[in-house]
Amino acid sequence: MRFKKFLFYFSIIILIFGAYLFGNLTGRGALEFKNHYIPALKYTAMQGPQDIDFSLFWDVWNKIEEKYVDSKQIDRWKMFYGAIQGMVAAVGDPYTVFLDPEQSEKFVEEIEGEFDGVGVELSVKNGKLTVVSPLEESPAKKAGIRANDLIEKIDGQPTDGITLEEAVNKIRGKQGTAVVLTINRNGRSLEFRLIRDRIKVKSVKWEMKGQIAYLQVSQFIDRTSSEAQKAADAILAQKPKGIILDLRNNPGGYLDGAVDLASLFIKEGVVVYEQDKDGKKQPLNVVGRAKLADLPLVVLINGGSASSAEIVAGAIADHHRGVTIGEKTFGKGTVQSFEKLKNGATLKVTVAKWLTPNGHVIENQGLKPEIEVKLTEEDIKAGRDPQLDRAIQELSQKIKH
Repeated sequence: MRFKKFLFYFSIIILIFGAYLFGNLTGRGALEFKNHYIPALKYTAMQGPQDIDFSLFWDVWNKIEEKYVDSKQIDRWKMFYGAIQGMVAAVGDPYTVFLDPEQSEKFVEEIEGEFDGVGVELSVKNGKLTVVSPLEESPAKKAGIRANDLIEKIDGQPTDGITLEEAVNKIRGKQGTAVVLTINRNGRSLEFRLIRDRIKVKSVKWEMKGQIAYLQVSQFIDRTSSEAQKAADAILAQKPKGIILDLRNNPGGYLDGAVDLASLFIKEGVVVYEQDKDGKKQPLNVVGRAKLADLPLVVLINGGSASSAEIVAGAIADHHRGVTIGEKTFGKGTVQSFEKLKNGATLKVTVAKWLTPNGHVIENQGLKPEIEVKLTEEDIKAGRDPQLDRAIQELSQKIKH
């Protein structure tokens, strides 16, 4: 495995995700809660504009222990993890998140492509809890939830000021249970009662549409690269004249999956640049054999295409390898890595920004398609797909010539 960085635009299909704070800061000492004993903590200051005095933390902790009326009911591990989550949240980056052991376990289920939930990708955009995309064949998709829907209430409770972690905690649940989402869609208030189900993500699908191959990648999970390779071999066996790559409503995932997919279509060169906190740019180049490089190509994108999906679309566009059709993408251009910590906890931290091969910044900007084609509410109700129709039209014209 070359690298396991994630490009989830927090999103992360209805789940939530540090340092085991004090163990990492001091290099010693866990908390001991027996008999309400809390050891003294020595904080070794790191280089920075000022030293941090952790005695305030312990003052607050001790006063809660001493004075809170129901102190015997306090879940001290929950309070401890909550303190870490608050510290990480104070960074101000919605994609940098601490996961306690239980949350970390759920996240592993997510990236393996199987979990309980409603199958909707979330982000906080302009202060609003926003649907990035519903997963294919999920309860959310079947109910009619769409990319860019704003979730105003969860089970009747307003989402004003809600964090992604809080939203995920409210929406996720056991298979067979219900959750009610109140949606704002272009000024219209809609209510959806969703029954949670076991979500099994099939990240790669393909079929032939006459002489044209249609390849849909719905998410970049752990097995996407291998599935895409198998699909490419099967497609070539059909001797297609052209290919459509559908990245609509693809929220992202593994970075290496994006590089692998782009490498099926691009023979050589840079797929994406990573720019670290010091401004240093590292190119990630194509890998392997470009099995599909000689086929005329159209890429479908929309507002639900994010992070890894934007990397693939951006690379194809900058290399003039194919035509992009659809609507402007989401605009998630940062890289997250996951740090394994003590007790099974993890830290998801933004470590870099990424740029397309031509240096285009995607964060908060997105990618504009070469050919813009809207998919309206009327189209959806009527079962029409003008974006796919236009893609077939473009390829058919190229095949004739």
